[in-house]
Amino acid sequence: MASVQLEGVRKTYPNGHVAAQGLDLHIADGEFMVLVGPSGCGKSTALRMIAGLETPTGGRILIGDRDVTVVPPQQRDIAMVFQTYALYPHMTVRENLAFGLRMRGASRAEIEQRVGEAARALALEPVLDRKPAQLSGGQRQRVALGRAIVREPKVFLFDEPLSNLDAKLRVETRAELARLHRRLGATIVYVTHDQEEAMTLGSRVAVMRDGFLQQVAPPMELYRYPANKFVAEFVGSPAMNFLPGEILAELSPANPGTAVLGVRPHDLTIVTAGAGDLDALVDVVEPRGSELLVYLRLGAEGNGPELRVVAPPETAVEADRVVGVRFDRERLHWFDEETGRRV
Repeated sequence: MASVQLEGVRKTYPNGHVAAQGLDLHIADGEFMVLVGPSGCGKSTALRMIAGLETPTGGRILIGDRDVTVVPPQQRDIAMVFQTYALYPHMTVRENLAFGLRMRGASRAEIEQRVGEAARALALEPVLDRKPAQLSGGQRQRVALGRAIVREPKVFLFDEPLSNLDAKLRVETRAELARLHRRLGATIVYVTHDQEEAMTLGSRVAVMRDGFLQQVAPPMELYRYPANKFVAEFVGSPAMNFLPGEILAELSPANPGTAVLGVRPHDLTIVTAGAGDLDALVDVVEPRGSELLVYLRLGAEGNGPELRVVAPPETAVEADRVVGVRFDRERLHWFDEETGRRV
């Protein structure tokens, strides 16, 4: 395996669109790095530049100690798994897994050994002699993963590989990927727009927006100490609440008028009206089995900003009733109103 280094990497297309701007990112040997962000943020472009499918217009890319900025993809010793499975339909699973090794001239014994190990790791042994048309979507995706694994590359690159799977299969395959990373000690760069996927898989997560890196940190650090308002809003579900600083002036920094208060729905508690920090009118209650998601409107008349609260399922709360809301004073976040930076 090997580290990956992006140094001041930029990408501007001929039409003038700037997809990546000054990316500085070090991915350690054996790390599971997730690039996450909304559509068009530059995460897939960054991955394609690491793969050699796009050429940077500035900066350089290193895999290990080797500068690969202009090296063709086939000479970078990487394996890429795309959103689409790209399997050979006329080949069996076994033949699909072995194809890359055969093209590299591996011996029959080596091919059998590596294909067998990958099939065991991905629970593909029962379907080795089937063709892709006879497989489920989850099995096809596992074959695509296995084809990358058997090559034992320096770096694995994943471009939204789970987005075509249903919710149950996504959860199961996520767990498989985590186990594989632990077992192989592989260097993985993984692109997704799904922040839940990013938080559950990544050793570290790089949040991108408009071609810029916003923050690179372990998942829980992103959640607890977001660097700016964009990261705070993007990471976490339900999304963080934002309120003008003057609403809770006693909790505010020196200039509440220039700050925005951020508080996560899980860090609010519904109490009896008059017993909390603020009163609010219940708007909508969404039962979610293990919890309630409660939409409130601040003020007894319900004419203030919206506030989302995650409450225990047994909480006595009904629409159009006034309740109190208590803030966890240790879990408040403050952001500059103009720049969005954490203060």
